[in-house]
Amino acid sequence: MTLYRGTFLDTPVAGELRALDGVLQVEDGAVVARGPVEDFPAADVDLRGGLVLPGFIDTHVHYPQVRAIGGLGRPLLDWLDECALPEECRLADVAYAQQVAVEFVDGLARAGTTSALVFGSHFAPAVDALFTEADRVGLRVTSGLVVSDRLLPEALWTTPSRALEEGRALAQRWHGVRRSRYAVTPRFSLSCSAELLESCAELLGELDGAYFTSHVNENLAEVAAVAQLHGGYVDSYDERKLLGPRSVLAHDVHPTDDELDVLGMRGTAVAHCPTSNAALGSGLFPLRRHRAAGVRVALGSDVGAGTGFSLLKEGLQAYFGQQLQGAEGEPLTPADLLHLATAAGADALGLDDVGDLSVGKRFDAVWLRPPEGSTLDVVLRSAAGTDDALAKAFALGGPADVAAVWVDGDRIRG
Repeated sequence: MTLYRGTFLDTPVAGELRALDGVLQVEDGAVVARGPVEDFPAADVDLRGGLVLPGFIDTHVHYPQVRAIGGLGRPLLDWLDECALPEECRLADVAYAQQVAVEFVDGLARAGTTSALVFGSHFAPAVDALFTEADRVGLRVTSGLVVSDRLLPEALWTTPSRALEEGRALAQRWHGVRRSRYAVTPRFSLSCSAELLESCAELLGELDGAYFTSHVNENLAEVAAVAQLHGGYVDSYDERKLLGPRSVLAHDVHPTDDELDVLGMRGTAVAHCPTSNAALGSGLFPLRRHRAAGVRVALGSDVGAGTGFSLLKEGLQAYFGQQLQGAEGEPLTPADLLHLATAAGADALGLDDVGDLSVGKRFDAVWLRPPEGSTLDVVLRSAAGTDDALAKAFALGGPADVAAVWVDGDRIRG
């Protein structure tokens, strides 16, 4: 048993900030009690001087692209050709892939991300390296082999039969093992033939509890190209029964109303990646339209088009994006930002036992304790209340302010 003393903030209900200046009791990795200080013996771990939040949940991030961060000044398809894809080709070298896996998992942990839906690599040994490192560190990772058979450099191509064979082998090794799960991952329907998408559907149908993830409606030129190849973007997945409650599509900046209706009916979630959308000039995310259609939305960092691993930064950029849309935007409160970065991600990834700090949930948590004298430290000490403190954390916080991280009650950092 461990008693933690601190200021705990979470959002079990969307849009409602819950605050506790008190104690959490954790046993065997789960929260078993919470309440005011006077209800407990002296705490074992003192986390005062900052904020304790649920572990952040990243619903879209690319493992091979950590070294490609910062390729500014290009739209999506040019950025892929010039920045991302050359780096992804390098992961054919297993030793190189292992180095990148260490850097990638460390980047997530430093940012306070405890669970992530990760775009893996086009090379099966590199995907194995990612799972191995995530398992060693203790992160919750859902990932899989990325597959394509057109448009990209030929080094990244596969065939429907090979994709099926390699995906099965990786899933047999990692799906449901400790904190790892498998995700069937066509890169995007623009780089996949109909036959390859059908092989993805076959694999998804074979794996109980597996996830499906890909991209959709990110860039107008990409959307037009997909229309020529497959017809509708969402339809390219839906026609093959790839969409459902365990499906997460990234971006969806330019959906039609009909596509939003399909996503809502299927229960498919969307990973909103605000810094990537801004950096690539893809557009402003129509959050209000998604919510009106009943589409679940969470946050993704989209490293490396995104500008870092921090979901605090993504939350702030999501706020900016909605503000810039005026009446068409969805005003976001600090509680909304925290919910998008935590509980909404847990919902999108089917992680029912994380996402907030309620009794019965696993203790996945982040202690934000900025360095003494830093701007965030100064403004937190002058915060008017917990809502104001959370707003300041999103406005100023980043990986340098993450003092400790726990997954399942295990302290994996700090």
